[in-house]
Amino acid sequence: MSTARHRPTEENSAQPPGGCDLVTVGSRQGLEAVDILRRASAEPFGPVLHDGGKTLGFLVPPGTADGWDVPGSACTQTQGRGLSLAPPVEGTGWLLPPAADDPDCADLVTDPAVLRAALDEAARLIEAADNCR
Repeated sequence: MSTARHRPTEENSAQPPGGCDLVTVGSRQGLEAVDILRRASAEPFGPVLHDGGKTLGFLVPPGTADGWDVPGSACTQTQGRGLSLAPPVEGTGWLLPPAADDPDCADLVTDPAVLRAALDEAARLIEAADNCR
């Protein structure tokens, strides 16, 4: 049985390449942003982490955290140390794993401007949906 590329898997949960920053956002907004990126972006976007229920994490270029100010999200600097992504909680893994044959972080990251636009649109859609109740 093959595992869908968008499902977390044990073999894709260990450690991405070093030097990336990580934008984290709540699952609802993050999943909406992933859908927006899939539909609207002509360019591919990077891997996405999921912790099993509360947050999603998008790999972005190093230095992104210096200017990141998107409400409802946080950006963590790795300062070249890489990210230790061994699952701290049962169920943590890749929602969209990095390509096994692409070890260069620069090729794996999501463009911060594209991610910002998707997160902004996701927040607007969620707010509109919540106001319709």
